[in-house]
Amino acid sequence: MSGLDVRSLLDGAGDGDLDLWANTINPQFVRVLRTIGFDRPWARAEGAYLYDADGARYLDMLGGFGMYNVGRNNRAVRAALVDALDLDTPGMLAMGVTALPGLLAKELLARTPPRLERCLFTSSGAEAVEAALKLGRAATKRARVISTDHAFHGLTLGALSANGNPEFTDRFGPLLPGFDRVPFGELEPLERELKREDVAVFIVEPVQGKGVNLPPAGYLEGAQELCRRYGTLFCVDEVQTGFGRTGKMFAFEHWGLEPDLVPVAKSLSGGYVPVGALLMSRAVHEAVYDSMEHAVSHGSTFAPNELAMVAGLATLKELDDEQLVARSARLGAKLMELTEPFVEELDVVREVRGLGLMWAIEFEGHGVTYRLLERAQAGLFAQLVVVPLFSDHRILTQVAGHKMAVLKVLPPLTISDEDVEEFVDALRTTTEQAQHMPRSLTRLALTAARSR
Repeated sequence: MSGLDVRSLLDGAGDGDLDLWANTINPQFVRVLRTIGFDRPWARAEGAYLYDADGARYLDMLGGFGMYNVGRNNRAVRAALVDALDLDTPGMLAMGVTALPGLLAKELLARTPPRLERCLFTSSGAEAVEAALKLGRAATKRARVISTDHAFHGLTLGALSANGNPEFTDRFGPLLPGFDRVPFGELEPLERELKREDVAVFIVEPVQGKGVNLPPAGYLEGAQELCRRYGTLFCVDEVQTGFGRTGKMFAFEHWGLEPDLVPVAKSLSGGYVPVGALLMSRAVHEAVYDSMEHAVSHGSTFAPNELAMVAGLATLKELDDEQLVARSARLGAKLMELTEPFVEELDVVREVRGLGLMWAIEFEGHGVTYRLLERAQAGLFAQLVVVPLFSDHRILTQVAGHKMAVLKVLPPLTISDEDVEEFVDALRTTTEQAQHMPRSLTRLALTAARSR
């Protein structure tokens, strides 16, 4: 039987990946990659490593923005998908059900507090957030949604309306009505909004992804209590923090929380087939799906497809079998232990912070070079660490957000002790070099920033 020859197709494309992407998808993104020197032709990936066309190995400390918790091209997940393809399962019945979605829902709910008893599948994190907002409004018969400053919940219109980052929202207004924000970490402004008793959902990241901002002691517990007091649904967005990222299966476990709504996605896919879900309380579900007439009040056509469900099941098994959640906690503690001295040792380091393998370093400087760079473009100094980490040390990282002086990592949970040490050594070297950057390189960086 003839079919698509993927190997020949890729070989025929040659080294023109970037040009093809620029001509057909997004030329500005390719321009960014070329400007910062990230324009490598990639050949393959395995675990925590990427390999370019020349065979050079790169340590992936970015992990597809937290998608590859079980590592890139995980063999166990791939084998499960191959098995599923060979079984010729019924697939999407539309008017009918199959076993695999129920099996994955059962496994997910078995890992959550008793309050969460129902699962709605989606194809992405943003879609899971959209479901939380939509079902939350219907269940409470309220319209308002409260989120926090600097929050990131996705880029579709409803999720975007809950975002607290103007670089994502400002060009796309008007956003949906009924959305307001409060400062992250402060209970008093939150209570002022909730006591009006017209808020359907308070949505919050347990650790803010854009800057790896951790909640103050008592904040999340207090927010949950306020939501219960004023009849607001408490939604904890675990799209990036879930499935071992912070050293617990779900980040909310660190604070003993029992949310009403929990969007998940990203790493549940195993990096192969998009899969997300909204985990919710029985009360929320039954308030929306309250009759046969409303049995299809919300859904997503392709979301509970057989391959996505297998990818999710295999990913959960791999997390358990390889003890990756505990590994994240241990290596995250090691990363903090090795980098906390940077605050005292390096003039430009303001803080290191993290939970599990969700980690960031924030820069702050008072010297002439640092002030020149930040005046030209906020966050430029962080780029002067990110770029040589990649070009000189073959380590992939990112600046944590638009115009932020923060470098962030979300590596696969499969990284080793040696990988952590390699990253720390390279980070120290590149940060020291950046803070003592020669005047000629400063001028070059300023010129590049102004030309973007």
